Amino acid sequence: MVTAPPPVKTAEVNSEIQETALTPRFYITDFEAAANLDLSARQNDLEVMLNEMRADYNRYHFVRDDQFKQTWEHIDAETRSAFKEFLERSCISEFSGFLLFKELSRHLKERNPLLSEIFHLMARDEARHAGFLNKAMNDFNFSLDLRDLTKSRTYTFFPLSWVIYTVYLSEKIGYWRYIIMFRHLEAHPENKFYPLFNYFESWCQDENRHGDIFKALLRSQPRLWNNWRAKLWIRFFLLSVFATHTMTVHERSGFYHSVGLDPTEYDRQVLEKTNETSGRAFPLILNLQHPQFFRRLHRCSDYNKKLGEIGKSKQPKIIKIFRQFPFFCAIIWNLLRLYLIKPIEVESLRGTVR
Repeated sequence: MVTAPPPVKTAEVNSEIQETALTPRFYITDFEAAANLDLSARQNDLEVMLNEMRADYNRYHFVRDDQFKQTWEHIDAETRSAFKEFLERSCISEFSGFLLFKELSRHLKERNPLLSEIFHLMARDEARHAGFLNKAMNDFNFSLDLRDLTKSRTYTFFPLSWVIYTVYLSEKIGYWRYIIMFRHLEAHPENKFYPLFNYFESWCQDENRHGDIFKALLRSQPRLWNNWRAKLWIRFFLLSVFATHTMTVHERSGFYHSVGLDPTEYDRQVLEKTNETSGRAFPLILNLQHPQFFRRLHRCSDYNKKLGEIGKSKQPKIIKIFRQFPFFCAIIWNLLRLYLIKPIEVESLRGTVR
């Protein structure tokens, strides 16, 4: 008797992403301003980083090995669902970086060859990450149509200064997210249910290098850090990135539980490490030790969950808006109170051992 082979499941291709306040965005910026940047104050640093990027230390790292040649049907439905959300969000974030860096490289090619090549190589890394994540999604019978997303997604304009602040922070927080999870899973291999986690150590080094490049860009432009307006913006972006991280982690707590992490403690570690690291680029950092800091941040997370629950209900849209409004106001109020917490000045400590 000849046994027919099991039917091969066709991966579901998704080109529509459910938009929420926490969904990664696609960005464009002021390419003219980027072309006119005076990099002389950090020219040598950027040239050293360019040589590092050319070396491409992770060229052969993102190759799927025999660990992936198996079925993943044994993973329970709840864990699969949480992991798929993690993969999708991560892939969109990496692809967003690829598109931004690619456009920066293209627009700067004639006028700022140094930056153009750096952004070209950063786009290479981001594309590699996004492609690797999309292949992982295919193991769970779904994938993203990245080409269609390029055309269908709305692009948000950010001034160049905002791009420098946010990309620096997103790369550094990405580094700490990956390395903390990697170290946890190395200590608790029983929670490593998929081989993607084995790649996080080298993966996070790409994030770290990208962050260092944007730190050099930031420090090459004193107007972005040495005046009161810049300091207000820095506080704003630090708080925005940290609040987004906290709300996202708690919104998707199922994934972190699936790898044996306590979401609240993981979030705290990531924010504390990122805050400390940001003191190497910024003249100030947030006071995370203030007794109100995490208390109010967690309130924002709770209110965000309420928004999500209301949004998923089958009530008329107008009713949802009225029900959500108090929670929006509560989040804004708590973020305002957090913003007013006195930051910690660190510029005078630059160059000292801390």
